[in-house]
Amino acid sequence: MTDADASPDGPEVGPANGAAVVGARPEDARAIAEVHVASWRQAYAEQLPPAYLASLSVTDRETMWRELLQAGRAQVLVAQSGESIVGFAAFGACRDDEPPAGRMELWALYLAPPVWSRGIGRALWQAVEAQLRAQHAASVSLWVIESNERARRFYSAAGFELDSGAQNTFTLGGVELRELRLVRRLAGRSAGAEASSFV
Repeated sequence: MTDADASPDGPEVGPANGAAVVGARPEDARAIAEVHVASWRQAYAEQLPPAYLASLSVTDRETMWRELLQAGRAQVLVAQSGESIVGFAAFGACRDDEPPAGRMELWALYLAPPVWSRGIGRALWQAVEAQLRAQHAASVSLWVIESNERARRFYSAAGFELDSGAQNTFTLGGVELRELRLVRRLAGRSAGAEASSFV
């Protein structure tokens, strides 16, 4: 959507309800892919055909994430609960045409469905935000499917706003979907500005 390297040997960013946010390693690719596919299947169960969702390949996504991590083309953080990865976020350079100076992009943020609404998504976003600020990003954008109301509520609570007029349409499994661009300004804004309403 959902780039400088996330250091695989970096320190923990912080705990969230029993989960710790850390830099991803190439060997995490399988677990990241499993979360990615499980989240899509749950989030879009009523919007996309069952056959399409069943066709989503963990193996294909494992290959994609492993290549990204090995090549250092994305910064990726994972949320770990015990020995298990239960969520991840990927971010980096904005991939839009002619983005404004200082614009970064949140490429993806996904959680395993059993840990939804436990504060782990918030912790992942806050860890991403901290790294973006450390890299002096002025703003961050993301693309979200219009019909994914849960995700849109999450990003609104995190301070993202609709970039009016910025949208794309595409087809998955024979269903036409529209995605919207959301933007959050970082420069000159307190990291805790939305803390009271962000759940």
